[in-house]
Amino acid sequence: MFTIGIAGGTASGKTTLVEKVIAHYGSNHVSVLSQDAYYKSNEKLCFEDRAKLNFDHPNSIDFDLLYTHLLSLKKGESIASPIYSFKKHRRISKTQHVSPKQILIVEGILLLHDKRIVKLLDLKVFMEASEKVRLQRRIYRDHLERGRTEDEVKNRFQNTLKPMHILYIEPSKGIADILIQNDRNNNDAFHVLLNSIPLNP
Repeated sequence: MFTIGIAGGTASGKTTLVEKVIAHYGSNHVSVLSQDAYYKSNEKLCFEDRAKLNFDHPNSIDFDLLYTHLLSLKKGESIASPIYSFKKHRRISKTQHVSPKQILIVEGILLLHDKRIVKLLDLKVFMEASEKVRLQRRIYRDHLERGRTEDEVKNRFQNTLKPMHILYIEPSKGIADILIQNDRNNNDAFHVLLNSIPLNP
């Protein structure tokens, strides 16, 4: 199993890159783990208190479970990945079956923050995009998927996402093997990534 870690700021294009890899190799050959599924559930908190949590700080992620699941997949064992609801701000009761395949992609904004996970990655990718581009993409996405207003997204971006990006996400690009500039659809950089995957499923 060849394990690829894809990190980078919010709306930098991580999901799009994952979709390109799956389209190229086929879903039969690629498994995906998303850091977003591993937010701590915080079920003891009421909804209002859960909504106030800083979801861009490393403490919001259950890295222990993510590490355990990644280890299991690399050993050839299937796992039951949690499913996180951004509307309820907690995990739901259902899980997602993930089986080991020739390529495993693990993606998330804080993925390269945990040293245990970094050691399990065969290839580390960091997606870069300007702050302006990431904000516009986030406004569009959060309006469609989460029903949030432009002002809500802008406020959260400036007060939470931006400072966390500076503190925890941007510094992690220094350990990446490949940096992909993604202000626009960068097919050349995508082919650089493909050439770095030593597999031909």
